[in-house]
Amino acid sequence: MTSSDDPRSGALTGLRPRLPSPLREVADGRFEQRGVRLLLKRDDLVHPELVGNKWRKLAPNLAAAAGRTVLTFGGAYSNHLRATAAAGRLLGLATVGVVRGQELADRPLNDSLARCAADGMRLHFVDRSTYRRKTEPETLAAVLRAADAEDAYVVPEGGSNPAAVRGCRALGAELAGRADVVAVACGTGGTLAGLAAGLGTGMRALGVPVLRGGFLTDGIRDLQTAAFGGPRGDWSLDDRFHFGGYGRTTPELVAFAEDFEHRHGVPVERLYVAKLLYALVALAEEDAFPRGSTVAAVITGRPYP
Repeated sequence: MTSSDDPRSGALTGLRPRLPSPLREVADGRFEQRGVRLLLKRDDLVHPELVGNKWRKLAPNLAAAAGRTVLTFGGAYSNHLRATAAAGRLLGLATVGVVRGQELADRPLNDSLARCAADGMRLHFVDRSTYRRKTEPETLAAVLRAADAEDAYVVPEGGSNPAAVRGCRALGAELAGRADVVAVACGTGGTLAGLAAGLGTGMRALGVPVLRGGFLTDGIRDLQTAAFGGPRGDWSLDDRFHFGGYGRTTPELVAFAEDFEHRHGVPVERLYVAKLLYALVALAEEDAFPRGSTVAAVITGRPYP
């Protein structure tokens, strides 16, 4: 791991993350009756503003930026944009958020984008066609020019790039030897790619995608190849628990999250964490985990106010 990939790099020591994040067992009859232990890896407690995998993915990129403007991408309610803006304020870095939806430029900012702006992030809105092509070199160059940020350090949507994946490897290392299966919700797949690489022999990583489409497998393989030179770890995906796609919930999922909060006193973020925990309960009821297994759920975020 290079210094720029280390979340505890000297350039970021002022952020004072809580590492390793807490790991605690919870008593839940839905698992106990099948002889399975449930652990919660409280990555939501790593940092009050750079929560969970946002810290692990952003920290190595912020160190690599070395004081340059940081430009990244997201939708109107992107937690990634909020975390990047907060990091910029805390570290004194200029940040630019490229926001999907040109029409939003003429509307009042929603609470999420207003928070980004309050933290000093300069918002640049682009039409949805341009946003879809943002990884194409010519389109990216045009966006950088239009945003007056041609010298910026670019972080991809969701923060998943090789530096971020290497940063998430530390999450797996913190859990090595502590569980048989480690599960995490997946958006772009960067957290799972790094987590799997850090786990010990005989441990399995399980990803629960929150988007429809079943397209993450190749993306995770590509991220591991870019970060480590090839595949790493034992990992798989279960695509059944997206509840209609990214940003979508159902009354059933909301009721499940409220019940889990009541049972265990843990705030459950609805778009990622609730889907992960729902999936683990369903898999336990399917006897997907052998008796005597220990399953760790990575709590990657918490509800934003």
